[in-house]
Amino acid sequence: VMGEPVSEMCDHLIKAVNVMMDAESSQIYRLEALKFCEEFKEKCPFCVPCGLQLADKAQTAVVRHFGLQILEHVIKFRWNNMPQQEKVQLKNCAMGLLSSGTYPILEEESHIKDVLARIIVEMIKREWPQHWPDMLKEMEALTSIGEAQTELVMMILLRLAEDVITFQTLPAQRRRDIQQTLTQNMESIFSFLLTILQLHVDEYRKLAKAHCRVGVAALSTLAGYIDWVALAHLTNDNCRLLEMLCLLLSETELQLEAAECLLIAISRKGKLDDRKPLMVLFDDVAMHYILSAAQPVVERHYIFLKRLCQVLCSLGSQLCFLVGSGVEVDVPANLSKYTEAFLAFTTHPSQFLRSSTQITWGTLFRHEILSKDPVIIQMMIKYFRATMTNLVKTGFPSRNDSPSCEYSRHDFDSDEDFNSFFNSFRAQQGEAVRNACRVVPLEGFQIAAEWLQYQISTPIDIGTTGSGKGGSCGLCSILSPSAVQWDAMTFFTESVVGQLFKNVEVEKLPVDQGIELLQAVLNYNTQDPLILSCVLTNLSSLFPFVTHRPHFLPQVLYKVNTQTLNFVKLEPCHCAPRTRAVKNVRRHACSSIIKMSRDYPWFILPCFDILYNQVKKLFSNEALLTQMEKCALIEALVLISNQFKDYTKQKAFLEELMATVAARWTSDEMRVLLEPALFLAFVGADQLMAEGTDHTTGINRSRLSFCVYTILGVVKRARWPADLEEAKAGGFVAGYTPSGAPIYRNPCTPQVLALLPNLLALIRTHNNLFLPENMCRLSETFSRAYEVIEVERKVVLGLTQPVLDIYDSPVYKTHLERMQGFFCTLYDNCYHILGNAGLSLHQDFYTIEGLAEQIVGSALISLDNVPDHRLRPMLHILLMEDDEDEACEENQVTQEMLEEQLVRLVTREVLDLLSKSRLWDKGRKWDVGTSTPGSVTELSLPLQDIYMTLLTISFTSLSWKDTSNCHRTASMVCWTLLRQVVGGNLLPEAVTWFYASVLKGLQMHGQHEVCNSALTQLALIIYDNLRPRYMELRSVMTQIPSINLEALDQYDQRLLEPSSAQKVGEKKRKDQFKKLIAGTVGKDLGQQFKKEVHIRNLPSLFKKPKLEKRDIVEPSETGSLAALFSPTQDDI
Repeated sequence: VMGEPVSEMCDHLIKAVNVMMDAESSQIYRLEALKFCEEFKEKCPFCVPCGLQLADKAQTAVVRHFGLQILEHVIKFRWNNMPQQEKVQLKNCAMGLLSSGTYPILEEESHIKDVLARIIVEMIKREWPQHWPDMLKEMEALTSIGEAQTELVMMILLRLAEDVITFQTLPAQRRRDIQQTLTQNMESIFSFLLTILQLHVDEYRKLAKAHCRVGVAALSTLAGYIDWVALAHLTNDNCRLLEMLCLLLSETELQLEAAECLLIAISRKGKLDDRKPLMVLFDDVAMHYILSAAQPVVERHYIFLKRLCQVLCSLGSQLCFLVGSGVEVDVPANLSKYTEAFLAFTTHPSQFLRSSTQITWGTLFRHEILSKDPVIIQMMIKYFRATMTNLVKTGFPSRNDSPSCEYSRHDFDSDEDFNSFFNSFRAQQGEAVRNACRVVPLEGFQIAAEWLQYQISTPIDIGTTGSGKGGSCGLCSILSPSAVQWDAMTFFTESVVGQLFKNVEVEKLPVDQGIELLQAVLNYNTQDPLILSCVLTNLSSLFPFVTHRPHFLPQVLYKVNTQTLNFVKLEPCHCAPRTRAVKNVRRHACSSIIKMSRDYPWFILPCFDILYNQVKKLFSNEALLTQMEKCALIEALVLISNQFKDYTKQKAFLEELMATVAARWTSDEMRVLLEPALFLAFVGADQLMAEGTDHTTGINRSRLSFCVYTILGVVKRARWPADLEEAKAGGFVAGYTPSGAPIYRNPCTPQVLALLPNLLALIRTHNNLFLPENMCRLSETFSRAYEVIEVERKVVLGLTQPVLDIYDSPVYKTHLERMQGFFCTLYDNCYHILGNAGLSLHQDFYTIEGLAEQIVGSALISLDNVPDHRLRPMLHILLMEDDEDEACEENQVTQEMLEEQLVRLVTREVLDLLSKSRLWDKGRKWDVGTSTPGSVTELSLPLQDIYMTLLTISFTSLSWKDTSNCHRTASMVCWTLLRQVVGGNLLPEAVTWFYASVLKGLQMHGQHEVCNSALTQLALIIYDNLRPRYMELRSVMTQIPSINLEALDQYDQRLLEPSSAQKVGEKKRKDQFKKLIAGTVGKDLGQQFKKEVHIRNLPSLFKKPKLEKRDIVEPSETGSLAALFSPTQDDI
């Protein structure tokens, strides 16, 4: 092969390239051809002549591209070993290709242009400016040849800026040399680019298509420089660049690139003084061009509109930065024109464009100066009106019921994507509305009141979106016209009314109008669950008005309690399960009651008896409410009872409230809680059940759940008064600590402590259910009863819920799903009770005799058998206290993903627990007697075992496949734990294992900068602290690939003999250590087999003059330092 002439080799290469690119070629031939081409590039001594011959214009585009790739390969991988003569020859040939080796600009293939630009840039990166000082002049000369060469020069300058500044794909010194030279020549480069742009835009206006292509290239190149050059270059010559860009917004073929450049320029950060000239864009001429580009109704270019919208957003951000800052910038005279143009985007049919404006509106509305400007105040009212339309959820890409739908098909892949976007869009609007209401609260309330009254008076329109179930019953679906209108109005009202009470003085509040609205809402009757849910939210929003007219309170409580929770009677289909919408509205009613009881307990207290009687009435029918709904009502009553501020009275009330639960929970029937076999029989998990039949043990599960829910509700909500004097007067203070702090007692303590033994028994039995002998007791129907429930599975895997019409269908649950839900909720609630018991009962809980043994014997028993997803509630509570075939295959893959993700989540939560644990509190004494604080060697044996287990978990987890876990553990946990034991007698094997674990972490995660930094710091601390006592660490270091042993000796010498060694700065020492362990850092898969490119440094451009070493106290021409402090009286 080596002796064949160039032309013969080229023939072989052409055939190989054609085989590779031919769709008809077999895989074997294609691989052979690829192998031949790669071997040629690596080994052939006459690559350059072959490359040049293949790059000739006479060849096909595919062959030319391969020829140019050969030349690029030679420059990247052989340049350092080429004789100077060959380098010059290759450079001249490449420049020849630029000047005469391409077709006219409109005919040449873009990939040929791209590879030509790459070749020149690769040479520039290796030789400019030291060995190729005239490069810029040569590029300028090329532009005089024609449009094709001018476009290539633009591409070269752009790629150079990207490689050097943006991607930084070359060594530091070379990058510095090139960047400094670019910066020195930037004035002439910018002038050159603007001249090219002006020239070719003028020619393009004469309808010359080729010049348009050059204009696009020039704008793309400018975009690569505008981002980082000195701001002065953007504003030179009376902002000539910005003026040109604004003019080009009206040129259809160039407007997108011009908008890109303008956006980058306006988005620049930097000194405020440097940014001040950007305000020229608010002048008449610039604003005229920007507005006229935004005006036409005919959609010329949707992407351009997005860019223009971003330009206006960035302009608004700069305005907010500069007005009111240290720089003297006045509110622009054209602010009104600007805001009108901006509002046009806020009212555009595209939901994406609407959302793009929200953050800027929010910034304008909360700006200290601009928010008080009459133009912005007027715009707030217009914004409220626009928001009334924008909050309505329309525009799903799968539908055609709105002008927004067409745009949504461009912006979103699915309805789920759109739904997720719209939720965040709505939140942004809420924030902007709240900001505006701080300035114009009454005007905002007026608009909300009109909208609410309008919705109340408008008949319900279910539209054509209802599913069969919803439509046949005459109810709204989630996308019915009335449902989306009510939902939007409710969100708006909630945002406005919340600010009204914060920003308007009490005497100026529109109480009469508020009460009138409340009355209208109370009188509004509907059987539609989606609308009723909105009605409830409006009641909650308007509830603060009731505090000014207390006689309305009973009506509100009646509406929320009786009407909503009795909603089951209003359901059209009694036999079918409740729909999701009905379930939600009932849950909403419960939340409303709890919210009112939490926020206004003192106000509701006079109506306590009315509420209590309503609750008793609802409880009288056991099937009317779910256990969760009952619990919500109990929580509300307990919250209000906290306002009794009388220990005896509240204790008596809680005894009465819990009497039924206490009697059942402590009855003989509950002995089933002690034995897994009895418990499974009691809840029916050992029975075979056919779908469609009633489960007779369902009532047992229901009663069991109610007991646990009730205990949780009481423990969570019962509290003593926050005010010490009120607590003392009410009998809540049981005594004082030696330091004088009050010891409170909770009125629920006696009841909860009496129920605790059976609760712990239930937890113990629950953990024992996972033992093999008990797992086999499950019937075939319930064999998967302990698996992750569907909702949690989707949350863990990050899967979105379906969004369309899910509210309309009844929620049919299989016997298995009900059993899974029962076990999951029961288990979670038991741990929540334990978690809240400490916070609620304080010393009465922690002084229970044998508490530790009881918890270990229940919550921590049989943990080896408990699945990962069941461990999570326990960890959360500990944290709280401390602060077909194909289908089968797919299911199997999903299950594996689920298990891996659960392991990851549980691991993170364990390490969260470690990082927040008080096990290593500063100064905590572990020992008894005189040993030092934190001395683990003095611990009792069980505690030593726990401590070493924690250390092992922490250091092992550094190399688990979870970067966020690695970073947190390395930076927060590992050394915090290890430093407690460094003073003890650690075994050398343990020390080397700890250190090697960190290095393993670097091998696994070192390619991630954040992990690398944390792991390197951890390795440095361990080595510096333990190397003086453990020689074995050196042997670990010597096993690192490519370690410099001489540098290791020097580092060790400085570490072991700090007095004799030359002192080294902290940063330099870290850098030295980082170089020592660099061989351990793993590469990510994409980098492992990549061929290294080596770019040599050239002679330094800027040599620093050596400063003479001189005593600064010595006299000099300007006098000595000592003279400055001499006690003379001159010139004082």
